[in-house]
Amino acid sequence: MNRRSFLKRTIGSLLTLVGVSGGTYYYARDIEPSMLAIKQETIRSQKIPSSFNDFKIVQFSDTHIGFHYSIEQFNDLIKQMNTLNPDIVVFTGDLVDEPSEYQWDNHIIQSLKNIKASYGKYWIYGNHDHGGYGTDIIKQVMEKSDFQLLMNNHHQIEIGNDRITLAGIDDVMLGKPNLTKTLDTANPDLFTILLAHEPDFADQAVNYPVDIQLSGHSHGGQVRFPFIGHLYTPSYAEKYVQGKYSLDNGKLLLYVNRGIGTTRMPYRFLCKPEIHMYTLNRK
Repeated sequence: MNRRSFLKRTIGSLLTLVGVSGGTYYYARDIEPSMLAIKQETIRSQKIPSSFNDFKIVQFSDTHIGFHYSIEQFNDLIKQMNTLNPDIVVFTGDLVDEPSEYQWDNHIIQSLKNIKASYGKYWIYGNHDHGGYGTDIIKQVMEKSDFQLLMNNHHQIEIGNDRITLAGIDDVMLGKPNLTKTLDTANPDLFTILLAHEPDFADQAVNYPVDIQLSGHSHGGQVRFPFIGHLYTPSYAEKYVQGKYSLDNGKLLLYVNRGIGTTRMPYRFLCKPEIHMYTLNRK
């Protein structure tokens, strides 16, 4: 840890202690984690076919069900997502917090099945999905919920004779991501969206024919302070933490979702949970 990071975390820890004594603890634990934000973005490109104008993509990420986030809360989230009438829904990893400890039943499958999307539902692995021997369990749950796995492969979404490419890689931390294999037979001239759990992977994705990368993993830091920003983010979410980034003069746009749930500590402060809705338009 360099001196700047050390000072940042030390000052942040002091502010956290002051905040707890002033009642911030209650807000960060019981109020803000339920204050869902719906972030709307319009993505414009000449590569987007005109038939995909107003095509809506809803992204949710990092639900971490089981760690201070219940199925009942997840069902409320799903109702809100369905009101957006998405054309496709993408989940960018970390379904439950600890797969080996979670009490698996059909409730979570039914909840996921209730998500509606005209052109399909897609998902990728996050590090918590692979961790705790969850790889096979979560794959079965998502398959039964009508979600299609993108794991170092891609899928073409078609409207009439027009197509765009939706690709996904395996988790960077605990999986075996291979973007070369993912795009091996993909048409580089098609508008291409990449799902990658860890946002810092964008530094590699920018070298490939990818137009947009959608990520999660960072939780936006969960706890943020004015002038200081986030206090901590996990590996591979240290450079890109939340929001929109443009790499290589706009060659690649990266969107980092703050996620829904929490992990390690059940707090959010100045970092509301969020879902993204992206609307495509031909530039």
